[in-house]
Amino acid sequence: MVFVGVAVFAQFGGAFVAKGRDQRVADLAATAAAKQMRKDYPRLFLPPTFANGLPNPLHLSASRYRDRAKATALRSARANGARSRIQSVQLGSESIQLISGSAPTIVTVKTERRHAVQVPAGDAAGSRKSVRVTATATAGLRFSFDALPDPNPRNASGGGYDGPLAYRQGKPMRPDVAAAFDHLAAAARSAGHFLAITSGFRSDAEQSRLFAQNPNPKWVAPPGTSLHRYGTELDLGPPSAYAWLAGRARSFGFIKRYAWEPWHYGYGANPRDVPAQYEKGSYEPKDGSFVGPGGLPAWVPARYRPLIAAAAQKHNVQPLLLAAQLKTESNFNPRAVSSAGAQGIAQFIPGTARALGLRNPFDPVEAIDAQGKLMSSLIRRFKSIPKALAAYNAGPGAVIQHSGVPPYGETQAYVAKILLLMKGVGIELDDLAFAGIGVDVRVALVR
Repeated sequence: MVFVGVAVFAQFGGAFVAKGRDQRVADLAATAAAKQMRKDYPRLFLPPTFANGLPNPLHLSASRYRDRAKATALRSARANGARSRIQSVQLGSESIQLISGSAPTIVTVKTERRHAVQVPAGDAAGSRKSVRVTATATAGLRFSFDALPDPNPRNASGGGYDGPLAYRQGKPMRPDVAAAFDHLAAAARSAGHFLAITSGFRSDAEQSRLFAQNPNPKWVAPPGTSLHRYGTELDLGPPSAYAWLAGRARSFGFIKRYAWEPWHYGYGANPRDVPAQYEKGSYEPKDGSFVGPGGLPAWVPARYRPLIAAAAQKHNVQPLLLAAQLKTESNFNPRAVSSAGAQGIAQFIPGTARALGLRNPFDPVEAIDAQGKLMSSLIRRFKSIPKALAAYNAGPGAVIQHSGVPPYGETQAYVAKILLLMKGVGIELDDLAFAGIGVDVRVALVR
């Protein structure tokens, strides 16, 4: 009996060894797929086409993202000597919704094989049995966020101006520039144009970061030479307002600095009205392929652009921040209702809507204004855009409890998507409120 027991244990021990090998294969396959997802994740948020209509080869669709992750899992399993059958590669339990489908942040790899076991039976030869051996491994993306201590400092520093700052649409500038812009924006609204500010004051350090991303003086002024360091310069849009600005801005004290930059206006006298570095390097592309900042991206429906611009101006929040948030919340669906009961284009829970004085969350005019009001208060409270976004999604209490973006998969993916949408558009890279924000995507293996 002892001999038979030892023999049976040895046979089943072989099955345990096989399971250990298969578990390693599954672990490596899931981790490899998650690493591929981490590499591809930012590409989901890049625009599918350039401003000139040509396709963007760096953009990745949700379906292609999923296919690449699955293919990577299978290649890893084969490379690590998998003798078991890959039962499934599942993507999805946590995911974000994109315009072209669902983009998962979790991958699960399951393997299965039959392991033959010889079972002794006394003096007989015994019989062969088949044991089912399975292994499962799950890996996923996890996010962490870094940000400046305060996205809205009261005083400028590190540039050619160190006085007090005023904010319009979340962008810093000198107080006299802000007052002049109010008059300019009011006149533009009367003419049917809702002006958006894409850039204001920039310190030399911010200019250095911007230049490092595109070290070409024909496109970006070298550090210490940009007029934005004086707090007098605004980059304005949308492009549909360029002609109006060219004809009317001077009457409000704004000067179009350069013929080749229809978005760039400076206020009043400036010690660098004739910047030599532009004369030496900058140029206007002959083919007109470069479209400057100023407009919301193409994925923002035209009917909501004026509402976003009005809310941004009223509540001092970046227009693109509100737009990216609306895309993430409801994909601009004013009738959306979530499984948790959130309603409308900005997805307000009824209690939150009542607290904000929002009578009808399904009315996009009311809802977008309330969204701007809430985001403005959350940014002032937490002094961090990632934390403000997390509070919008998970509640202020969760942010306070975890001293930052809480470790909830849904909330982390929500914050990451909005920030990557904004960075994908590429018109907020020089914004003081976003300088220093990093989205760190990591891979975590969970058995």
